[in-house]
Amino acid sequence: MKLTMGKRELELGGPYLGTLEEATHLMGDMDALRARMEEDGYLLIRKLHDPTKVKAARRVVVENLAANGQIDTAFPLDEAVIASGARGAFLGGAKAVTHTPEFLAIVESPELMQFLSDFLGAPALTYNYKWMRAVGQGDFTGAHYDVVYMGRGTLRLFTVWTPLGEVPYEKGPLAVLGGSNRFERIKETYGQMDVDRDHVEGWFSSDPIEMVERYGGRWLSTEFEPGDAMIFGMFTMHGSLNNATNRYRLSCDTRYQRADEPADERWIGENPIAHYAWTKGEMISMEEARRRWGV
Repeated sequence: MKLTMGKRELELGGPYLGTLEEATHLMGDMDALRARMEEDGYLLIRKLHDPTKVKAARRVVVENLAANGQIDTAFPLDEAVIASGARGAFLGGAKAVTHTPEFLAIVESPELMQFLSDFLGAPALTYNYKWMRAVGQGDFTGAHYDVVYMGRGTLRLFTVWTPLGEVPYEKGPLAVLGGSNRFERIKETYGQMDVDRDHVEGWFSSDPIEMVERYGGRWLSTEFEPGDAMIFGMFTMHGSLNNATNRYRLSCDTRYQRADEPADERWIGENPIAHYAWTKGEMISMEEARRRWGV
């Protein structure tokens, strides 16, 4: 099976693209989950969320997209068929979507917060800002560490990536670069960057093959069902496959940490300030930044 990531075509099962390893069977064994996270940099957990609640949150998002003319209403609404001429949408600051009871019922559910508190070994805090994406046809996400966007608080911060609906390979699921949590030279250079402070592009690379050939590892992905989730740390290189369909890939990213550790002020509070300087003024290309870093 051939899949696209950026401008590259990758063979599933080939040297550049494999499948994620599940950690669902480790649920209930926090020591084993922590060890897996330390080793692999991610946890793939099936049915971490209640699928019924995920479907309810999906409905809220789809209705919002339809109200904004981004859904082709000639098809059933739940299919999220992209309207002619419509593009992908980022709803991160759209509290009318991300702070609805239906949305919060999955990303701030008592069950999820308890699981993360147990995993972290202390009461968990989640950022008030929620990152919600409707990925359009042909769109993908390039390789990056999350730390460059939210590294001002504790580095023991974790992302929970939640698909809102089925995400087969052709719809562009999340992909992580295996072993990237141990790319020490990249962690010491790119991993110290702050996009608001440094005015550098956020993606480390748009070329998945270059990443593997230059730094090692292998891209890993899978197909997702409602309720599934990926958890990963700030130094796990990740991106996504291309959405090759005419339907939106709906997913959200939410962040969690110990409540007793410092939090990045950009993403907490009633009205988080979010990125306030990134892309403003003269920008430095990632190509130039990597040349300076020697990576």
